[in-house]
Amino acid sequence: MKDYILRAACAGLKIRAFAIKGTDLVECARQRHNTSPVITDALGRLLMGGAMMGAMMKGDKDVLTITFKGDGPAGQILVTADSHGNVKGYADNPQVIIPPNYAGKPDVGAAIGYGEMTVIKDLGLKEPYVSQLPLGTSEVAEDLTYYFAKSEQTPTSVALGVLINKDNTVAQAGGFVIQLMPGCDDETIDKLEKRLGSMPPVTKMMEEGMDPEGILQVLLGDMGLEITDRLDTAFYCNCSKEHVARVLISMGKEELQKIIDEGKPITVNCHFCNTDYTYSVDEIKELLDFAKIKSAAKKIGIFGDIDEK
Repeated sequence: MKDYILRAACAGLKIRAFAIKGTDLVECARQRHNTSPVITDALGRLLMGGAMMGAMMKGDKDVLTITFKGDGPAGQILVTADSHGNVKGYADNPQVIIPPNYAGKPDVGAAIGYGEMTVIKDLGLKEPYVSQLPLGTSEVAEDLTYYFAKSEQTPTSVALGVLINKDNTVAQAGGFVIQLMPGCDDETIDKLEKRLGSMPPVTKMMEEGMDPEGILQVLLGDMGLEITDRLDTAFYCNCSKEHVARVLISMGKEELQKIIDEGKPITVNCHFCNTDYTYSVDEIKELLDFAKIKSAAKKIGIFGDIDEK
């Protein structure tokens, strides 16, 4: 079964909820980046959190970027998602190995360390929405919970988990986001808080066969739960050799000429999906020719007639 995100509401629309099955997308990220268990866990949590936050956006071209930049050995972890369930991301140091935490689990907080979280929402307006906050636990879910409280003023509970097999592959990955909307009564809030406090980890529930529908049913089933939408989600990178070529052209004619003068092919790596794109000297010459045409066209005001694709 494909990974997917559920959108739901209950308590007379006073609570909204999202739940994700993300096992395959996290495993895809692990394979793409050859991550160690602790980075699989850390990156996987942020990928799933980002995917659900992306599903909250309404515009077809809306883009969300989340960065965790701490002083731990993982370096920066960056994830970007759209409103269609597509998500991608990477860690600066994907092969980090550190001792497990006191519970014998990957120590995500230690891998990320203390630092800053940045959330950028590009909603097609003049300027993107940018929020920067200090990392708290650096365990990802708690930090995203803090983001919603401080930056969006929305009481929220975020749970994220990745269960890893002995061979370092991903056994289970999932999570949920529960948000209180204005007007939610105290009785409902108390009931929800008690339920959240007594719930087992998401990965344990998934290991026992529970899907996102079942998890939301346990949490909200007696509050008039209504599943409003189901959205496929996947690790997806839209890079291509043509796209990277446009990036090379943007370097400018001098840089392209330097590459040609060296007389060797160059390889460009996409950080998001770890795909390499190699360009021969002849291909770089073609890009330089295009850059010259583009520059000349821009000078005489006909740049719009040049096909950049």
